[in-house]
Amino acid sequence: MPNIRRPTVANQFYEGDAEALREQIKNCFLHDFGPGKLPEINLNNYPRSIVGLISPHAGYMYSGPVAATAFNDLAFDGKPETIVLLGPNHTGYGSALSIMNKGIWQTPLGDLEVDSKIANLILQEAKILDIDELAHRYEHSIEVQLPFLQFLYGNTFKIVPICFQMQDYYSAVEIGNSLNRALANSNSIVIASSDMTHYESAKSASAKDEAALKSVIDMDAKTFYEIIEAQNITACGFGPIAALMTYAKCVNSKAKILSYHNSGEISGDLSAVVGYAAVSFKKYL
Repeated sequence: MPNIRRPTVANQFYEGDAEALREQIKNCFLHDFGPGKLPEINLNNYPRSIVGLISPHAGYMYSGPVAATAFNDLAFDGKPETIVLLGPNHTGYGSALSIMNKGIWQTPLGDLEVDSKIANLILQEAKILDIDELAHRYEHSIEVQLPFLQFLYGNTFKIVPICFQMQDYYSAVEIGNSLNRALANSNSIVIASSDMTHYESAKSASAKDEAALKSVIDMDAKTFYEIIEAQNITACGFGPIAALMTYAKCVNSKAKILSYHNSGEISGDLSAVVGYAAVSFKKYL
Protein backbone atom coordinates (compact mmCIF):
# COMPACT_ATOMS: atom_id res chain seq x y z
CA MET A 1 0.00 0.00 0.00
CA PRO A 2 1.49 3.38 -0.96
CA ASN A 3 2.44 5.96 1.61
CA ILE A 4 -0.39 8.52 1.59
CA ARG A 5 0.24 12.08 2.72
CA ARG A 6 -3.16 13.54 3.62
CA PRO A 7 -3.99 17.26 3.63
CA THR A 8 -2.94 19.16 6.74
CA VAL A 9 -4.35 22.65 6.14
CA ALA A 10 -7.52 21.98 4.12
CA ASN A 11 -10.39 23.98 5.68
CA GLN A 12 -7.76 26.35 7.13
CA PHE A 13 -5.53 27.78 4.40
CA TYR A 14 -7.92 26.78 1.62
CA GLU A 15 -11.39 25.28 1.20
CA GLY A 16 -11.71 21.61 2.08
CA ASP A 17 -14.52 20.83 -0.35
CA ALA A 18 -13.49 20.26 -3.98
CA GLU A 19 -16.20 22.43 -5.54
CA ALA A 20 -15.67 25.26 -3.05
CA LEU A 21 -11.90 25.00 -3.55
CA ARG A 22 -12.17 25.32 -7.32
CA GLU A 23 -14.35 28.38 -6.86
CA GLN A 24 -11.86 29.84 -4.38
CA ILE A 25 -9.01 29.33 -6.84
CA LYS A 26 -11.05 30.90 -9.65
CA ASN A 27 -11.55 33.95 -7.46
CA CYS A 28 -7.80 34.16 -6.87
CA PHE A 29 -7.20 34.33 -10.61
CA LEU A 30 -9.96 36.91 -11.08
CA HIS A 31 -8.89 39.06 -8.11
CA ASP A 32 -7.54 42.59 -8.63
CA PHE A 33 -4.17 41.42 -7.23
CA GLY A 34 -4.19 38.36 -9.50
CA PRO A 35 -4.05 38.03 -13.29
CA GLY A 36 -7.63 39.30 -13.59
CA LYS A 37 -8.64 36.36 -15.79
CA LEU A 38 -8.82 32.58 -15.71
CA PRO A 39 -5.75 30.71 -16.97
CA GLU A 40 -5.59 29.23 -20.45
CA ILE A 41 -3.45 26.10 -20.73
CA ASN A 42 -1.08 26.12 -23.69
CA LEU A 43 -0.81 22.39 -24.34
CA ASN A 44 1.10 22.89 -27.60
CA ASN A 45 4.08 24.67 -26.09
CA TYR A 46 7.03 22.28 -25.80
CA PRO A 47 9.80 22.71 -25.00
CA ARG A 48 8.57 25.14 -22.38
CA SER A 49 10.62 28.18 -21.32
CA ILE A 50 9.71 28.48 -17.60
CA VAL A 51 12.07 26.49 -15.41
CA GLY A 52 10.98 27.79 -12.02
CA LEU A 53 8.59 29.86 -9.96
CA ILE A 54 8.57 31.51 -6.55
CA SER A 55 5.08 31.30 -5.06
CA PRO A 56 3.75 32.25 -1.59
CA HIS A 57 2.07 29.80 0.76
CA ALA A 58 -0.23 31.70 3.14
CA GLY A 59 -3.98 31.26 3.30
CA TYR A 60 -5.53 31.74 -0.12
CA MET A 61 -7.50 34.73 1.17
CA TYR A 62 -4.22 36.60 1.60
CA SER A 63 -1.63 35.20 -0.80
CA GLY A 64 -3.79 33.32 -3.32
CA PRO A 65 -4.06 36.14 -5.89
CA VAL A 66 -0.27 36.63 -5.91
CA ALA A 67 0.24 32.87 -6.31
CA ALA A 68 -2.29 32.90 -9.14
CA THR A 69 -0.08 35.29 -11.14
CA ALA A 70 2.72 32.71 -11.01
CA PHE A 71 0.46 29.83 -12.03
CA ASN A 72 -1.13 31.87 -14.80
CA ASP A 73 2.34 32.38 -16.28
CA LEU A 74 2.98 28.65 -16.02
CA ALA A 75 -0.33 27.77 -17.71
CA PHE A 76 0.51 29.96 -20.70
CA ASP A 77 3.95 28.32 -20.91
CA GLY A 78 2.64 24.77 -21.16
CA LYS A 79 2.38 21.61 -19.06
CA PRO A 80 5.27 20.10 -17.09
CA GLU A 81 5.34 16.38 -16.42
CA THR A 82 7.15 16.62 -13.08
CA ILE A 83 7.05 19.44 -10.55
CA VAL A 84 9.76 19.66 -7.91
CA LEU A 85 8.52 21.61 -4.91
CA LEU A 86 10.94 23.19 -2.45
CA GLY A 87 9.47 24.41 0.82
CA PRO A 88 10.67 25.50 4.27
CA ASN A 89 10.04 23.36 7.32
CA HIS A 90 7.88 25.33 9.77
CA THR A 91 7.17 22.39 12.09
CA GLY A 92 10.63 21.20 13.13
CA TYR A 93 9.71 17.58 12.44
CA GLY A 94 11.96 15.26 10.49
CA SER A 95 15.40 15.56 8.95
CA ALA A 96 17.14 18.82 8.15
CA LEU A 97 16.80 18.33 4.38
CA SER A 98 14.07 15.89 3.50
CA ILE A 99 12.76 14.37 0.28
CA MET A 100 9.97 11.88 -0.37
CA ASN A 101 10.81 9.44 -3.14
CA LYS A 102 7.55 7.52 -3.23
CA GLY A 103 3.93 7.83 -2.17
CA ILE A 104 0.76 9.79 -2.84
CA TRP A 105 -0.17 13.34 -1.81
CA GLN A 106 -3.89 13.93 -1.40
CA THR A 107 -5.78 17.21 -1.69
CA PRO A 108 -9.52 17.84 -2.02
CA LEU A 109 -8.90 17.87 -5.80
CA GLY A 110 -7.46 14.35 -5.93
CA ASP A 111 -4.27 12.32 -5.59
CA LEU A 112 -0.81 13.19 -6.90
CA GLU A 113 1.95 10.61 -7.27
CA VAL A 114 5.52 11.25 -6.20
CA ASP A 115 7.85 10.83 -9.18
CA SER A 116 10.15 8.11 -7.83
CA LYS A 117 12.44 8.16 -10.86
CA ILE A 118 13.21 11.89 -10.64
CA ALA A 119 13.34 11.82 -6.82
CA ASN A 120 15.93 9.05 -6.88
CA LEU A 121 17.99 10.91 -9.48
CA ILE A 122 18.00 13.94 -7.17
CA LEU A 123 19.02 11.70 -4.26
CA GLN A 124 21.94 10.34 -6.26
CA GLU A 125 23.18 13.88 -6.89
CA ALA A 126 22.37 15.55 -3.53
CA LYS A 127 24.05 13.49 -0.82
CA ILE A 128 22.82 15.89 1.88
CA LEU A 129 19.17 14.92 1.34
CA ASP A 130 17.45 12.31 3.51
CA ILE A 131 14.41 10.25 2.60
CA ASP A 132 12.01 11.33 5.32
CA GLU A 133 8.22 11.39 5.27
CA LEU A 134 7.86 12.89 8.75
CA ALA A 135 9.21 16.30 7.72
CA HIS A 136 6.38 16.59 5.18
CA ARG A 137 3.50 15.18 7.22
CA TYR A 138 2.31 18.41 8.86
CA GLU A 139 4.12 21.01 6.73
CA HIS A 140 1.91 23.37 4.72
CA SER A 141 4.40 25.19 2.46
CA ILE A 142 4.34 22.58 -0.31
CA GLU A 143 0.75 21.45 0.24
CA VAL A 144 -0.80 24.83 -0.56
CA GLN A 145 0.83 24.90 -4.02
CA LEU A 146 -0.81 21.66 -5.11
CA PRO A 147 -4.48 22.70 -5.57
CA PHE A 148 -3.39 25.52 -7.89
CA LEU A 149 -1.45 23.02 -10.00
CA GLN A 150 -4.37 20.59 -9.99
CA PHE A 151 -6.69 23.41 -11.05
CA LEU A 152 -4.50 23.79 -14.13
CA TYR A 153 -3.59 20.22 -14.98
CA GLY A 154 -5.82 17.89 -13.00
CA ASN A 155 -3.82 14.97 -11.60
CA THR A 156 -1.82 14.34 -14.78
CA PHE A 157 1.58 15.37 -13.39
CA LYS A 158 3.91 13.98 -10.73
CA ILE A 159 5.64 15.77 -7.88
CA VAL A 160 8.88 15.64 -5.92
CA PRO A 161 8.63 17.35 -2.49
CA ILE A 162 11.78 18.61 -0.75
CA CYS A 163 11.55 20.21 2.70
CA PHE A 164 14.24 22.56 4.08
CA GLN A 165 14.68 22.81 7.83
CA MET A 166 18.34 23.68 7.26
CA GLN A 167 18.56 26.70 4.96
CA ASP A 168 22.24 27.65 4.87
CA TYR A 169 23.80 28.97 1.67
CA TYR A 170 25.98 25.95 0.93
CA SER A 171 23.16 23.43 1.30
CA ALA A 172 20.87 25.50 -0.93
CA VAL A 173 23.56 25.78 -3.61
CA GLU A 174 24.30 22.06 -3.46
CA ILE A 175 20.65 21.19 -3.93
CA GLY A 176 20.31 23.71 -6.77
CA ASN A 177 23.31 22.23 -8.57
CA SER A 178 21.97 18.73 -7.97
CA LEU A 179 18.66 19.68 -9.55
CA ASN A 180 20.53 20.89 -12.61
CA ARG A 181 22.07 17.46 -13.10
CA ALA A 182 19.01 15.41 -12.11
CA LEU A 183 16.44 17.29 -14.18
CA ALA A 184 18.45 17.45 -17.42
CA ASN A 185 16.33 16.43 -20.43
CA SER A 186 13.14 16.20 -18.35
CA ASN A 187 9.93 18.20 -18.78
CA SER A 188 10.01 19.61 -15.27
CA ILE A 189 9.71 22.79 -13.25
CA VAL A 190 10.97 23.78 -9.80
CA ILE A 191 8.71 25.77 -7.46
CA ALA A 192 10.16 27.50 -4.40
CA SER A 193 7.44 28.09 -1.82
CA SER A 194 8.07 31.14 0.36
CA ASP A 195 6.44 34.15 1.92
CA MET A 196 8.57 37.26 2.30
CA THR A 197 8.98 39.62 5.29
CA HIS A 198 6.77 38.74 8.27
CA TYR A 199 4.97 41.05 10.73
CA GLU A 200 6.52 44.41 9.99
CA SER A 201 4.90 47.57 8.71
CA ALA A 202 3.96 47.56 5.05
CA LYS A 203 6.56 50.25 4.39
CA SER A 204 9.35 48.33 6.10
CA ALA A 205 8.37 45.00 4.53
CA SER A 206 8.21 46.50 1.07
CA ALA A 207 11.67 48.08 1.37
CA LYS A 208 13.27 44.89 2.69
CA ASP A 209 11.56 42.64 0.17
CA GLU A 210 12.50 44.96 -2.69
CA ALA A 211 16.16 44.63 -1.71
CA ALA A 212 15.96 40.85 -1.48
CA LEU A 213 14.07 40.51 -4.75
CA LYS A 214 16.61 42.70 -6.55
CA SER A 215 19.27 40.07 -5.81
CA VAL A 216 16.84 37.43 -7.10
CA ILE A 217 16.51 39.36 -10.37
CA ASP A 218 20.29 39.64 -10.48
CA MET A 219 20.47 35.83 -10.02
CA ASP A 220 22.97 36.35 -7.21
CA ALA A 221 22.34 33.83 -4.43
CA LYS A 222 25.35 34.93 -2.37
CA THR A 223 24.19 38.56 -2.28
CA PHE A 224 20.64 37.33 -1.56
CA TYR A 225 21.90 35.66 1.62
CA GLU A 226 23.95 38.70 2.58
CA ILE A 227 20.88 40.95 2.26
CA ILE A 228 18.69 38.48 4.18
CA GLU A 229 21.20 38.47 7.03
CA ALA A 230 22.15 42.17 7.02
CA GLN A 231 18.55 43.41 6.98
CA ASN A 232 17.15 40.60 9.13
CA ILE A 233 14.60 39.70 6.47
CA THR A 234 12.19 37.07 7.74
CA ALA A 235 11.38 35.37 4.43
CA CYS A 236 10.62 31.83 5.57
CA GLY A 237 11.76 30.01 2.42
CA PHE A 238 15.04 31.76 1.62
CA GLY A 239 16.82 28.40 1.27
CA PRO A 240 14.34 27.09 -1.32
CA ILE A 241 14.55 30.43 -3.17
CA ALA A 242 18.36 30.23 -3.28
CA ALA A 243 18.28 26.61 -4.45
CA LEU A 244 15.91 27.60 -7.25
CA MET A 245 18.08 30.60 -8.17
CA THR A 246 21.12 28.32 -8.37
CA TYR A 247 19.29 25.82 -10.57
CA ALA A 248 17.82 28.53 -12.79
CA LYS A 249 21.22 30.14 -13.29
CA CYS A 250 22.68 26.78 -14.32
CA VAL A 251 20.08 26.44 -17.08
CA ASN A 252 20.55 29.99 -18.42
CA SER A 253 17.42 31.64 -17.09
CA LYS A 254 16.34 35.13 -16.18
CA ALA A 255 14.04 36.08 -13.31
CA LYS A 256 11.00 38.34 -13.58
CA ILE A 257 8.85 39.65 -10.74
CA LEU A 258 5.22 39.02 -11.65
CA SER A 259 3.53 40.38 -8.52
CA TYR A 260 4.20 41.71 -5.04
CA HIS A 261 1.57 42.50 -2.41
CA ASN A 262 1.15 42.13 1.34
CA SER A 263 -1.49 40.85 3.73
CA GLY A 264 -2.36 44.36 4.91
CA GLU A 265 -3.76 45.18 1.49
CA ILE A 266 -6.39 42.51 2.19
CA SER A 267 -6.90 42.93 5.94
CA GLY A 268 -6.56 46.71 6.05
CA ASP A 269 -3.94 46.52 8.82
CA LEU A 270 -0.71 47.91 7.39
CA SER A 271 1.12 47.93 10.75
CA ALA A 272 2.13 44.24 10.72
CA VAL A 273 1.99 42.56 7.32
CA VAL A 274 3.41 39.56 5.51
CA GLY A 275 4.88 40.13 2.04
CA TYR A 276 4.07 37.87 -0.91
CA ALA A 277 5.98 37.68 -4.18
CA ALA A 278 5.48 35.77 -7.43
CA VAL A 279 8.55 35.36 -9.62
CA SER A 280 9.15 33.37 -12.79
CA PHE A 281 12.44 32.08 -14.18
CA LYS A 282 12.61 31.61 -17.95
CA LYS A 283 15.32 30.26 -20.22
CA TYR A 284 16.85 32.89 -22.49
CA LEU A 285 19.15 30.61 -24.53
